[in-house]
Amino acid sequence: MKKLMTPTSYKVIFMGTPEFAVPSLDGLIHDERFEIVGVVTQPDRPRGRGQKMQMSPVREIAQKYSLRTFQPEKVKNNPELITDIKTLSPDIIVVAAYGKILPQEFLDIGKIVNIHGSFLPKYRGASPIAAAILNGEQQTGITLMEMTLGMDEGPIIAMSDPVDIDRLDTTKSLSGKMSQVGAKLLINKLPDYLAGKISPAPQDDTQATYTKLIKKEDGQIDWGISEIEIVRHIMAMNPWPSAYTRLSLGDARDSSKLLKLLEAEYIESSDIPKNTVAQVGGEMMIGHIRILRVQLEGRSAMSGSEFIRGYPGMIGYVFA
Repeated sequence: MKKLMTPTSYKVIFMGTPEFAVPSLDGLIHDERFEIVGVVTQPDRPRGRGQKMQMSPVREIAQKYSLRTFQPEKVKNNPELITDIKTLSPDIIVVAAYGKILPQEFLDIGKIVNIHGSFLPKYRGASPIAAAILNGEQQTGITLMEMTLGMDEGPIIAMSDPVDIDRLDTTKSLSGKMSQVGAKLLINKLPDYLAGKISPAPQDDTQATYTKLIKKEDGQIDWGISEIEIVRHIMAMNPWPSAYTRLSLGDARDSSKLLKLLEAEYIESSDIPKNTVAQVGGEMMIGHIRILRVQLEGRSAMSGSEFIRGYPGMIGYVFA
């Protein structure tokens, strides 16, 4: 969508891939102070059971507004991409969960800012939102920062107001809330930053903590940790890779099948032994953990109460 340039318009390259990035791109598109001259997002990937090729959420928005889009397989050692970006002469490059580390040759193009899902320097790295849930944080927030070669080490432009982490927040639901907060922070602060009215502040590296890129195997539940930690793990692994365990039942049909625990909450008053499955008031319990949503391998996701009604033989089962 091409807009008429005004004296205060800034040319923007936007880099992002998942749903988290969409509100920020949408906010820039609909603000007359900015002109999106290009969008960089991950290539289309096969997804779902049918492995059909799907566009990233950011590409869908870019396509909707007829924005010029780049989908490079790599950014490092990609002189063609760098030439294309330079040709567009952006005033600023905005990054929101793009999904790849930007090399120095890309950072040298010009000003680049990043919308990061934590209050830096805490939770630098690839999974700050999941880390906040895993560690039992009550609040988190968004940092708008200048990008440097170091992992999330750049000077801080602005921070959002705190975002409450609710009892039933998963990484998916919390990301949704934070994506809106990030978009608001970006739109409110970016013009002043570009006009030289904000002096970014260096981070205190001595207070830095780091998060890792979550892999599929990280979803496996460790039944030896506390029940509160298990609940946090379940919620942090939603939507990906999902917290999972294996059932070892006598029924050959479901013997050693993968069971995903998608949503859960800790119930203080339960007297059920740890890791033991029970049915209380129609609800599925594992010790002090109420299972809200579950998915057995080969089946659709369902509520915990539906699952325990369908598999009454699970009652008394002990996870180890």
